[in-house]
Amino acid sequence: MTKSSQVDLVGVGLNATDTVIPLSSYPVLGSKVEFSTADVLPGGQVASTVVACQRWGMRTRYVGSLGDDSAATLHRKAFAEAGVETQLITVSECASRQSLVLVDGEGERTVLWRRDERLDLRPSDLDREWIVNARALHVDGYDTATATVAARWARAAGVPVVADLDELYPGVEELIENIDYLIVSRDFPCRLMAEVDLEKALGMMHLRYGCRLTAATLGPDGVLAWDGKEFHHTCAYRVPVVDTTGAGDIFHAGFIYGLLQGWPLERQLDFACAAAALNCMAVGARGGIQTVEAIEELMATGSRYGAAYYARARMG
Repeated sequence: MTKSSQVDLVGVGLNATDTVIPLSSYPVLGSKVEFSTADVLPGGQVASTVVACQRWGMRTRYVGSLGDDSAATLHRKAFAEAGVETQLITVSECASRQSLVLVDGEGERTVLWRRDERLDLRPSDLDREWIVNARALHVDGYDTATATVAARWARAAGVPVVADLDELYPGVEELIENIDYLIVSRDFPCRLMAEVDLEKALGMMHLRYGCRLTAATLGPDGVLAWDGKEFHHTCAYRVPVVDTTGAGDIFHAGFIYGLLQGWPLERQLDFACAAAALNCMAVGARGGIQTVEAIEELMATGSRYGAAYYARARMG
């Protein structure tokens, strides 16, 4: 088999076709709600992260699965236009993953999604060369066994592994043991560690699984990270929010971009917060991906929400 080209980032994980429906308010139980528009857009955790990094000048590779429907055509076109190298497993007579995204008047999204197990990636679908010929690996853990294999290959080759986790998938702890930079949703650490205090839960994850960094994204409260010695809290930016879909995906892209630039952690987190904020100013998971220059402009001039946490040298 021909050796894969060297890239900056390889992503193994989800894509989805999002039907984004803006509403003035979230529907109450038993109501009928009229909507005026519905945008069909490419999304998905890892796919959106990879596309953002590619737009910022990185060389990227995406590994995932698609059906053989019109949605697959939409994704292939989006990857091609961005310049992302793809390794796609096509499942015949199968619809690609779809999500219905309800966005209320404040821009907060609620996602309804469906799963077709035929689209699940298996470890046998991977080629080791796709993974190790990269400067970083990004996974979402949805196909947990496959993500674990990829993470092990990356670790063995000295490739840092970044993860975006929001669910306690079966086998997820084995995956986390192979993650360097674990950046998860707000409630994930407390659920995983059975600990109500977020700071304690982040520290417990760091100690138990040996990650370099454990962090939780907190929406308007920014991000809280523990590096084993110190907590780092970065405030979120105040922007006119249209749609929060994809904010976490673009945060991860910003973090990875800064990581591969060799920036200090504080700058990585700040860039990630600014990139995520700007993405919320447009519709869709990738609608507000801005240039590096625009992100840095927000970092220099933008206003922020207040601090929800304060850095301190040790837990306790």
